[in-house]
Parts: sequence; structure tokens; C-alpha cells
Amino acid sequence: MRIITPLGWLADRYTLSPRSLRWASTASLVVSVLIVLGGGIVRVTGSGLGCPTWPTCDTTSLTPTPAMGIHAVIEFSNRMLTVVLCIAVAWVIIAARLQKPRVRSITRLAWSQFWLVLVNAVAGGVSVWTGLNPYVVAFHFVMAMGLLTTTTLTWHRVHEAAVSKDALSRITPPARVLSWVLAALTAVLIVIGTLVSGSGPHSGDTVEVPRMAFDWIDITIVHGVLGTLTLVVAIVLGVVLWHSHAVIPLRRTATFIAVVIVQAAVGLAQSLTALPSLLVAIHLLLAALVWVGVLRVLLDVNPGLFPSVHMAAADATSDADHATNAEPLPERAN
Repeated sequence: MRIITPLGWLADRYTLSPRSLRWASTASLVVSVLIVLGGGIVRVTGSGLGCPTWPTCDTTSLTPTPAMGIHAVIEFSNRMLTVVLCIAVAWVIIAARLQKPRVRSITRLAWSQFWLVLVNAVAGGVSVWTGLNPYVVAFHFVMAMGLLTTTTLTWHRVHEAAVSKDALSRITPPARVLSWVLAALTAVLIVIGTLVSGSGPHSGDTVEVPRMAFDWIDITIVHGVLGTLTLVVAIVLGVVLWHSHAVIPLRRTATFIAVVIVQAAVGLAQSLTALPSLLVAIHLLLAALVWVGVLRVLLDVNPGLFPSVHMAAADATSDADHATNAEPLPERAN
């Protein structure tokens, strides 16, 4: 007996175009980046406990009251941005399910966005309940990066064009290895960045909030060294791709290098100027763009790792043509 879900019922009756899915995946990616920026604004303005409870703003009101001040408005606005994200993710889920033919991997990715939004929202609530415990806040940020991972993968799955065999042949094994090293280094860099934030002066609220027990100067130096190493690996990868004439991955890597250089400049400037709020917020936004960038590099250097819809279709067509045109094997003599 077939169990029909609401989305299944809709899929039996309606179809959405691939263009709708492309717009939906773009919307969820953009809003997931804005979520990181919104969290950064909450942090640098000291509005993390502007709404002292969750999911309501306080014990008596779902929304901020005039007496609660601007910090409550900033914190609640960030919560409302999560509502916008939920709408975007719902759009992705519906658009993915109503495709003809349906691509199950995209549907799974869409639902992974939903679950990560849910986990991230709960992590945000727990951070409020624990009075902005720095480790919970760091986990909240890492979960936001996890969401950004799924939205980037979904975007890639529905947007990227097929890659020719000639382009694939230009990507050498050293480039593939370097792309994985680069992604791993960037992930560690971002995690260490949460320790820098958790040890630094921007605790997220105007009152005294516990900080991580790391020496801020020492952990910042470690973060800077990792950032420099990430940039060096990216440049080496770019040189390898340039020598092999792998045009698209090279462009992606060059863009990543440019973003990392800007991020490094902002990080250095904020460290030398007593961490001004604007630069800290920009640094967090750039961290999101750096992570999206390294994922794009990894996917372009390893196109078979997570093939786009078009590439999968091209591979399927190629396999079918090969099977049709293949000569029969000679029978083995007894």
C-alpha cells in the first residue's frame, strides 16, 4: 500500500520548473549567509540577551516591548531572519519534490537544510538559556556553517553545468589532493576562529559573560598562522591548476584566494584597532564567504565527488550510448 504524503499528493498533481528550484536554492544560500551576518551583528552590539528567554522574547511577551530597548529589537530581528530562512528552505523542499523527473538526492539535501535549521535554532535557544555560554555559542556558529554547507551543495547540485571530458582530464591528482588539504585547513581555521571569538572581548551581551579559558593573544596567533597556511596552500593549488590549464577550477581558486586575502586584511586590521564592531561583523560575513568559496573549489576540482544534475544526466547518457554502440564480446571457444 502506497502512503501518500502531502508533498507526494502535490507532486502527483503539480510540477515546478527547474528554474524555480534554482531560485529556491539561491535564496536559501543567500539567507544562510545572512544568518551568519545577523548573528555577528547581535554579538558585536551586545544584544545576545536582549531577549532573555527563548522562544519568546521574555516571560510575558513573544515580541520585544518598548521597555526592553534596542538590544531586544536587534536580537528579535535576528530571530525573524530565521523565519525568512525557514520560508526559503521550505521553498527548496517543495520545489525539489515537485520536479519532473524527481531527483532524490536534491530532495534529501533540501530536507537536510530543514533539520540543520531546526538544530541551529535550538542551539540558539540553548545559548540564551545558558547565558551565552561561549562553547554553546561556538557550537551555534559551527551549526550555521553546517547549514551553509548543505545550501552550497544544493546550489551546486542544481546550477552547475556538465564538465567535458577534456576539462576533467586537465585536473591532476596533485590538484585533487591539494583541494582536500585546503578544505580541511579552512574547516580547522573556522573552528579555531570560534575559539578566538569565545576568548575575546565581544561576548555577545553588555553584561559580563563567561569567556573561554584560552589566552586571546595566543589563540589569535594560532588563527593567523592557520590563515596564512590556508592562503599558501590555495596559491600552490592555483599554480598547479594554471600549469594544467584547468580554467574553471583555476578561476574558482583565484576568487577564493582574493576573498582570503581580504579576510586576512580585515582580521589584521581589527586586531590592531581594538576590535571595532563593524570590522568584527565584516570578518564574520567573510568567514561565511570563505567557507562557501572553499566548498566551490573542492567541488570544481573534484567534479565526480558531488556531480551536478547536468553532469549526472550527461554521464547517464554517455553510458547508455556506450552500451548501445558497444560491439558484442566474442564467444569463448570451448
